[in-house]
Amino acid sequence: MSRLNVPAPEDVPAGAQQILGNVGAQLGFVPNMFKTLASNPAVLEVVTTLQGTLSRVLDARTRHSIALAVSQANGCDYCLAMHTHVATEFGGMSGDDIELCRAGTSVDPQRAAAARFAQQVVENRGQVSDADLADVRDAGYTDPQILAIVAVTVQFLLTNFINNVNQTDLDIPAVDSVGTTVPR
Repeated sequence: MSRLNVPAPEDVPAGAQQILGNVGAQLGFVPNMFKTLASNPAVLEVVTTLQGTLSRVLDARTRHSIALAVSQANGCDYCLAMHTHVATEFGGMSGDDIELCRAGTSVDPQRAAAARFAQQVVENRGQVSDADLADVRDAGYTDPQILAIVAVTVQFLLTNFINNVNQTDLDIPAVDSVGTTVPR
């Protein structure tokens, strides 16, 4: 059961109602995370603005790969279920690729490098090694793209932390439970 209060629909401020409406139009429903965030419209706006802005920095499948890798590394059951749903329904990713992304790899070598690097950012709290940087560069990522990988990783850390603190109720099918160990 979620540990933070979800405001009743009539108690959601008008600006937050509009944001929730936009989320619902995009996803086909309003996920419980966003309903919870509506209790603090400024935080709701920050999260959705960050998501919208960072949706332009890398291709969708790479962002999905990072989301799955980061959510697995953080043990966020809610985010892993949500990102599995989104990657399948909107990203056209296969179940096999989703499982690989959770492990920090992918069927695509370049996306695998991004997912692996994102998990290293999480595991090492940003203090990645020269070898980690060399690996992501060797996969074809430029320094501006590496900055984008880090920014997208942090975006998912934010929502992982929110949902882990809240223990947000699942409103989509659950996936296999996550562990918090980052595979090597």
